[in-house]
Amino acid sequence: AAGGRALRWASGRVPARGLRASPRARIAMPSWVIDRYGSNEVLRFTRDMMFPIIHFPNEVIIKVHAASLNPIDLSMRSGYGATALNMKRDPLKLKADETEFPLTLGRDVSGVVMECGLAVSYFKPGDEVWAAIPPWKQGTLSEFVVASGNEVSFKPKCLSHTEAAALPYVGLTAWSALNQVGGLNRSNCSGKRILILGASGGVGTFAIQLMKAWNAHVTAVCSHDASTLVKKLGADDVIDYKSGNLEEQLKALPLFDFILDNVGGSTEKWALDLLKKWSGATYVTLVTPFLINMDKLGVADGMLQTGVTVGSKTLKHLLKGVHYRWAFFMPSGPNLDEIAELVDSGKIQPVIDEVFSFSEVPKAFLKLEGGHARGKTVINVISKQ
Repeated sequence: AAGGRALRWASGRVPARGLRASPRARIAMPSWVIDRYGSNEVLRFTRDMMFPIIHFPNEVIIKVHAASLNPIDLSMRSGYGATALNMKRDPLKLKADETEFPLTLGRDVSGVVMECGLAVSYFKPGDEVWAAIPPWKQGTLSEFVVASGNEVSFKPKCLSHTEAAALPYVGLTAWSALNQVGGLNRSNCSGKRILILGASGGVGTFAIQLMKAWNAHVTAVCSHDASTLVKKLGADDVIDYKSGNLEEQLKALPLFDFILDNVGGSTEKWALDLLKKWSGATYVTLVTPFLINMDKLGVADGMLQTGVTVGSKTLKHLLKGVHYRWAFFMPSGPNLDEIAELVDSGKIQPVIDEVFSFSEVPKAFLKLEGGHARGKTVINVISKQ
């Protein structure tokens, strides 16, 4: 699918300027926005959010049928990563007098293509698609959203929009950690022992299914009330982190080839000792100080501090015979193509904790804020799916 995507884009005609405005019949749309950072009271519903415009020839406008919330939406609501994200939005500071507000949150989208840029030949209006919109762009808690064509993929045929909206962001985050950073794929996972810390959340439930689809042995760590879910998803061993000392429980098991850490905190102080030494075993964490460093120290000092931290940890653990890595969400339509194939073949299914209507967005944020979700919090922007 990714190869076909590349060929179709390569054959697309790119005009001299490559710019195209959206139809002016619509100048505003309903959205949930924030005008400042804070807790749930900063969420505001408006019918006057600016309608998205195609600025680049490879962009598409999507009519949002369903979206979902991720922990990053809670963090961004409170201002997490604002320094780095604003630098990405305007790296040359050409718009010194402007701010990121009003800001629409929401990363996942499942919907229908409404308009395509002049260089887009892989999609056409009416196509059902899904995507994960990067955090530096206006989000999906709105009626329409604009995305780069290389961030978009055809929605799995077997899923409704509500179901599909639960997967893109967590799927691509797990794919980044396991495949892009961790080097795991369908040809090298058979028989490998994989440990997933924080297995019952969105990324964890996806990672379990992906690793089982690639024939790995999966040990999942979660609370007891989530054990039935993770077993149903295919986990071979389930460890309840509340039933005694977690470190001692895991040390009683055979060593692992790969650890995915969705928890962070003090975990990495002992988790790397669970890996097989001098065998290429790898620990990948999704909990990093990168954006926090930039918020606290500024862009230059934050990047320097981050580089020193990851460099020193990588060297320290390499000398002990294991690999230490950080991973981040990476938008990718071609990777979503591969995920869609796994979904349509029945190897991966969405895990949804609760579905809310578009009018209940603040309530959905409170649900996510409460923690201990089993899967994703989904929002139906269009009521009937």
